[in-house]
Amino acid sequence: MHTVGTFTPESVDDAREHYEAIGPAAQTVVRELARAMSFDREEYAERVTSDVVATARDAMFASLLEVRVGTREEYETWRDEYDGDVTETGHEAVDRVVWHAGPTGEAVAATFQNEEDAAVATLRRQAFGRIYRDLF
Repeated sequence: MHTVGTFTPESVDDAREHYEAIGPAAQTVVRELARAMSFDREEYAERVTSDVVATARDAMFASLLEVRVGTREEYETWRDEYDGDVTETGHEAVDRVVWHAGPTGEAVAATFQNEEDAAVATLRRQAFGRIYRDLF
């Protein structure tokens, strides 16, 4: 078993602090992307809305979440010890699992066979949508 990512919020307040801290970076990324696409001032003002920056912030937060990657057996051992609700997607006969437990007693897990990077990316989006979105 191994982990990928940089943080797992320990509490709702911790998640909110991380989310807030990512805000300026998300705004900078959006601004630099608009510059790289040669937006003039008018196009920037028209197309770069607060929703665009919020989407960048959401994606950045999700992409930094720590995710565990392991075998079905390692996941089952963790699951037996976890005292919370887990939403699992995929098929139970698949050999590998990725999972993330949030600070609210909820976790998400997904099975995969070969494409670890894709499974991690998908799980992070699921974690954001199911666990974190309503916290912000």
